[in-house]
Amino acid sequence: MKITKIWFDADYIYGKDENEKEYKQSLLWYPKLREASDEERSQYVFGLGGIHWRNLDEDISFESFEYEDAEPSALQRFFLTHKEINVAEFARRVGINPTLLRNYINGFKKPSKEREQEILSAIHQLGEEMIAA
Repeated sequence: MKITKIWFDADYIYGKDENEKEYKQSLLWYPKLREASDEERSQYVFGLGGIHWRNLDEDISFESFEYEDAEPSALQRFFLTHKEINVAEFARRVGINPTLLRNYINGFKKPSKEREQEILSAIHQLGEEMIAA
């Protein structure tokens, strides 16, 4: 599959392949593109395996448009939009390995439903503590 056309809205990058099939990915996966101006976003080149923005030092593979996790889970969305949260300290609070939590956030591993719920509950508990403070 090769993407031949791209466009953006506030939350997504869209792509169309040579067969006119459309794809989309959340810009939460690409913070440089998410924060970039329209002018910066327009300065890309298609390569053999993907799209490259030289001035942003950002690459997106064609293959990634077909990934199942084009939309971040609730857990991923929380950490991708709240960079101020120290992932290592939060992982210790929950009682899991920090590297494992980073793998969940980045999509390298997928938590069980029970583990995901445990982490989301800890996020809610932290929010309640912050409100009470």
